[in-house]
Amino acid sequence: MAYEYWLASVRHVPARKKIMLRSEYTDASQIYYIEETRLYFTEYLSTREAEAVIASRISWDVEKNYKELCDKNISIVPYFHEGYPGRLKETAGPPYALYVKGRLPDPGKPAAAIVGARRCSIYGIEQTEKFSRRLAQAGVEIISGMALGIDGAGQRAALDAGCGTYAVLGCGADLCYPREHIGLYMDIQKQGGLLSEYPPGTQPLRAYFPERNRIISALADIVLIMEAREKSGSLITADFALEQGKDIYVLPGPVTSPLSRGCNNLIRQGAGILSTPDELLADMGMHVNSFGQKSDKNEKMLESPENMVYSCLGLCPKSMHQLSRETGLAPGELLERLVTLELQGYIKEISKNYYVRLNG
Repeated sequence: MAYEYWLASVRHVPARKKIMLRSEYTDASQIYYIEETRLYFTEYLSTREAEAVIASRISWDVEKNYKELCDKNISIVPYFHEGYPGRLKETAGPPYALYVKGRLPDPGKPAAAIVGARRCSIYGIEQTEKFSRRLAQAGVEIISGMALGIDGAGQRAALDAGCGTYAVLGCGADLCYPREHIGLYMDIQKQGGLLSEYPPGTQPLRAYFPERNRIISALADIVLIMEAREKSGSLITADFALEQGKDIYVLPGPVTSPLSRGCNNLIRQGAGILSTPDELLADMGMHVNSFGQKSDKNEKMLESPENMVYSCLGLCPKSMHQLSRETGLAPGELLERLVTLELQGYIKEISKNYYVRLNG
């Protein structure tokens, strides 16, 4: 991993070009020792980018820097590693690597992103804690950004429920930002993970926070917006979620409250409405009993191909291509299941080969 850490840390080369370059070689060490002329003649690298790779080989002490990374209890998970999150790999702009303190989300478990205003209301905090706690008890992992307000409240509630939560940071994973959340920072790495696309030591700059929002939404199956002003960073997360084909649910609020204006606008645009945690769990296909355990009946229902297809659909349209990739069904069989579900009134084709789930 030492050479992967070097490549991930090379500045002035976009992640997508690092991925392209790395795909041509067995491991990153081959890139480290490649002849300079080959880099200059790599057609998708500009001269400046090739020079950046060359310069980093001179300034970077591979073994020393990697040891310092390990001494900070930070692991690196590059794009081509088997542990790299599949949800993130499917997005349009995946980072070349993630730096992790703790562990990554479990790919076999459902996940929900919970985000909202930093300066929030008591109503927003109470509802966030209620939804986060109930979802966590039902086995849903909570993803957020560890910011003040809604983010921190949701992650603390998940921890208090004895469940894992994951914070995507807008700085290096070795830095706690905001400092007020040092206790939360320490607890998350014990019961979940602190994740960042930025190398250790990276300071929290304003431009990094909108960028990290795409990772928050990518790691989740659904995104919950608890409170948001008309112009809010949480709405950036909602935009990324829509691009990624994720379902968005929002907490409705008083029309007179500036903190609910962004949420209410999302409802007008077709976002799902958060009413009760159990209703949300049902929408996720997780029929649970009062103790937060999945019922045997639900597990048997989900064994059928129709229910597998149905569970992949939500309020945001998905194409047949995307559904085929998510379910693993061949196009012909998938179409047959979609027709069956539409005839039964469970789903609707809103445009050619694009489907949504109908709320019953």
